[in-house]
Amino acid sequence: MLLPATQRLRRPLRCLRAWGRPPSRSLMDLRELVSALNDFASLSLAESWDNVGLLVEPSPPHAVNTLFLTNDLTEEVMEEAVQKKADLILSYHPPIFTPLKRVTWKTWKERLVVRALENRIGIYSPHTAYDAIPHGVNNWLTKGLGACTSVPLRPSAAPSHPAEGTHRVEFCADNTEHLDTVLNKIKDIQEISCLTTLPARVEGEEQTRVSLNCSQKALLEVVALLSQNNLLYHKTEILLLQKPPLPHTGMGRLCTLSEPVPLSDIIARIKSHLKLPHVRLAMGTGKTLESPVKKAALCAGSGSSILKGTEADLYLTGEMSHHDVLDAVANGISVILCEHSNTERGFLSELRDVLATHLRNKINIIVSEKDRDPLQVT
Repeated sequence: MLLPATQRLRRPLRCLRAWGRPPSRSLMDLRELVSALNDFASLSLAESWDNVGLLVEPSPPHAVNTLFLTNDLTEEVMEEAVQKKADLILSYHPPIFTPLKRVTWKTWKERLVVRALENRIGIYSPHTAYDAIPHGVNNWLTKGLGACTSVPLRPSAAPSHPAEGTHRVEFCADNTEHLDTVLNKIKDIQEISCLTTLPARVEGEEQTRVSLNCSQKALLEVVALLSQNNLLYHKTEILLLQKPPLPHTGMGRLCTLSEPVPLSDIIARIKSHLKLPHVRLAMGTGKTLESPVKKAALCAGSGSSILKGTEADLYLTGEMSHHDVLDAVANGISVILCEHSNTERGFLSELRDVLATHLRNKINIIVSEKDRDPLQVT
């Protein structure tokens, strides 16, 4: 049967696209790859305001041969991704952040989505999840300081509580018959877990201690039930279950250098690490280029909210507000600003190698050559 002209053309085009690919190790299904990327850096570590994960998905099934890494997805970078036959773009910064009300050719971010779908290219963004992980952007940035130890400035908490529920309720009772009635009513409440009873001696009297875990919603019902009996209510303790901190995980880093280093040497190290001819420096009050730096607080990108109030000799970040710089300087803290994406982009080369191992070399991984900071010194 003779196919319509449009269908006859599609098949040769797909063949040509396949022929134009770089030599392939193998293919990964998009959903398998996204799952592996999520395992590499849990999206639960991202800031609540962020927009992370798979942002653009071609119609399934979609196989990935080439993963394309970039810090910012601009139209120039998108053209490069198309030319290099990318199947998935990992853009550190999410190109879709504020909601799109339409997808047309009118604005550059809408055009990115159009071009991605036309060329069957997915878009994935990890952003602040990569800031938080121990092997992420901020850890890479610490390497510009030289030998040092570091801890997160704002530690990340585990995604869930160590036990079910958000609260623990404990109370004692000495009336067994009445207690059985109360316990039966508690068991009828949804989202109750870990309900236990143990013998206890309170003020010389034999009593029963009741402990249970519950959700925020169930807590209201438990308290309402116990408040019907003043004796139980006054013996009730309510504990908020905290999510435990994750070791070496979180936003920003406070770095302690193995030995004090003159500020001028730190500047040279940072410029070398970031491959920058220039950085911006605000000297702390009373400090000189020869002043020793022992503690440095850093945050890739825009670090004001993370660095503010931290005691250190130096703040290192991409950008800070004018008034936050003034505050730091007044407190004797020097500030080095490198422009936002310059404190992030160099991580991509390291990421390429680490992801290759994590993905067991199943796919080709390439780094954009067109991605660059929009600001230049002239």
